[in-house]
Amino acid sequence: MTSHGSSDDRPCYSRRAFLLGSGTAVTVTLLDGPLHLALGQGTALQKATYPRRLVGRLSQLKHDQPVPFQYPWKDANSSNMLVKLGTAAGGGVGSGQDVVAFSTLCTHMGGPLAGQYRGQHKVAGPCPLHLTTFDLTRHGMVVSGQATESLPQIVLETKGDEIWAVGVMGLIYGYHSNLAPRA
Repeated sequence: MTSHGSSDDRPCYSRRAFLLGSGTAVTVTLLDGPLHLALGQGTALQKATYPRRLVGRLSQLKHDQPVPFQYPWKDANSSNMLVKLGTAAGGGVGSGQDVVAFSTLCTHMGGPLAGQYRGQHKVAGPCPLHLTTFDLTRHGMVVSGQATESLPQIVLETKGDEIWAVGVMGLIYGYHSNLAPRA
């Protein structure tokens, strides 16, 4: 078969033949790779282990005044804020369940959210890059803007007056995995 009646001997593949061939290749790849893993054959579930770090004291927090800290690693890409919202929040600790902590890197393109807390609305943002705003009372969900993922929330625990960071919910911008810092 020749392409559009030309005299050269190149085969002409129809759209149907192309889709059938590429679909078959994808299926074979999935059966041998991720699907095989998803079925639980030959792999173990990885769990992130986070350091337990003291990040503040309940008695020192002031209403709507964020406190910066680094977690889970001590580098520029693990910048976070601890804030007493004054209203109960998802994942909040303390007597009013109003103390929360979040990454200060926008999930869209890593724009800096440090200094972008708006206490009157309990949101972080807008991000200076593309104006995404995150609701800190609802686990950092996107209110508006380009981001499609919630702001990573730092899991907190209290022991007396101490506030401890013990984990992260969500993927920190710039990392393919929160299991280990970037090399």
